[in-house]
Amino acid sequence: MIPRVLTIAGSDCSGGAGIQADLKTFSALGAYGMSVITALTAQNTQGVHAVSAVAPDFVRAQCDAVFDDIRVDAMKCGMLANAGIIHAVAEVVAQWQPRHFVLDTVMIAKGGHALLAPEAVGALRERLLPLASLVTPNLPEAAALLGCAVARDEEGMLRQGEQLLQQGAQAVLMKGGHLADTQESPDWLVTQAGALRFCSARVATRHTHGTGCSLSAALCALRPQRDGWSQSIVDAKAWLDGALAAAEQLQLGRGIGPVHHFHAWW
Repeated sequence: MIPRVLTIAGSDCSGGAGIQADLKTFSALGAYGMSVITALTAQNTQGVHAVSAVAPDFVRAQCDAVFDDIRVDAMKCGMLANAGIIHAVAEVVAQWQPRHFVLDTVMIAKGGHALLAPEAVGALRERLLPLASLVTPNLPEAAALLGCAVARDEEGMLRQGEQLLQQGAQAVLMKGGHLADTQESPDWLVTQAGALRFCSARVATRHTHGTGCSLSAALCALRPQRDGWSQSIVDAKAWLDGALAAAEQLQLGRGIGPVHHFHAWW
């Protein structure tokens, strides 16, 4: 049966990140996608120009409408914008208890625009972190959640992943894309059972808009189709590497373009 997966995230009108990237990823990886919109953004490949958050009650209403009618095999969260929306989503998770819940801790856009209110970081850490099956922070996001300096090497990544476990996370995928001067892009899966390293060569492209959204969406789509997180990560990273390698084919915009979600089909 085709997995049915839900994304709770912001809308990117240029189609490269957020809800639009998630739905493309779900389709590319053989899942039926559903969406709950938390915020509208006016953005393109050159940056985010404006954000309008959805009322928390309406975010909750969208979630309840989906869960009340359709089986949800996996769910992911991306941009949540503020503490009110975080609390609403936490209530949804507590009530409906999705089997697999990927938390992508979206805080800042590539151009530097804040996508999460600073005062909401604590709510994200305290309300949603303990509920997630897998948390997928990049290095600046992990540092913000822990209130510490950004990790500069893999040893620091591991240490911060372990600290996030102590904060209540069930599993953490520490993403190493922000490590400087490395030819590889290492990620570490940190769980109570230990840590596993996943690595791939860096793809030479400036078109990386939506990579974080797309990776977490890939994990959400693949987890119901795989035996565990390890195989889901291997396959998600392989798909994303292909999407990055083919990004130049799209030639979209004058800034940081999106990855090619349908590279395997076009």
